[in-house]
Amino acid sequence: MKITVNIDCTPQEARSFLGLPDLEPLQARLVGEMETRMRAALASMDPEALMKTWFPGGMQGWEQLQKMFWTQLASGAPEARPRKGKDEK
Repeated sequence: MKITVNIDCTPQEARSFLGLPDLEPLQARLVGEMETRMRAALASMDPEALMKTWFPGGMQGWEQLQKMFWTQLASGAPEARPRKGKDEK
């Protein structure tokens, strides 16, 4: 024997019938808070603000960083070290 019951109701009606709480007001507040935080985070990703954060000294700081990298690369370059041939170990 097979019995099929079809119930036609809205999600709100089903929640109230089962005694579940109505979370729509809470969800609306949380979504609003998330939207506010996301807008604030996007505002902090302004390219000009990012450049000021990453390079507080402007181009001078960038040039110093570049010189430091070149110094490190030059000191570890293979030309600076004596080469050994295939026969030498």
